[in-house]
Amino acid sequence: MQIKFYCDLYVSECWQEKREKIIKKLQTGRLQPRVYVVALSQGTQNHLEFFSSMLLRQQVFRNGELFVVGITDGYDDALDLVARIAEHVYQITGGADIRRFILGRQKEYEETGR
Repeated sequence: MQIKFYCDLYVSECWQEKREKIIKKLQTGRLQPRVYVVALSQGTQNHLEFFSSMLLRQQVFRNGELFVVGITDGYDDALDLVARIAEHVYQITGGADIRRFILGRQKEYEETGR
């Protein structure tokens, strides 16, 4: 599986110090039962989806790509993070097109390095 991480990755407060360690474990497929990932939805109808990182070991993910926007501590934290992302995007853009905002920000980062 190819995992790409958002340049402004949202990370739960409790995971801030372990951020790099969690990212490496996600990239290598190591089990992390408490870690949930928030990612851009594979379909275009939805903006974000979240699930336990344990699901990344399933066959359906092996040949896929995943664009991770956030890392959280469990289901409830993932719900809160999605709400925070939506609020953040609305404050900056005045709209709710989370996908466009995130992909635009990522493109800007890749082009300029900031």
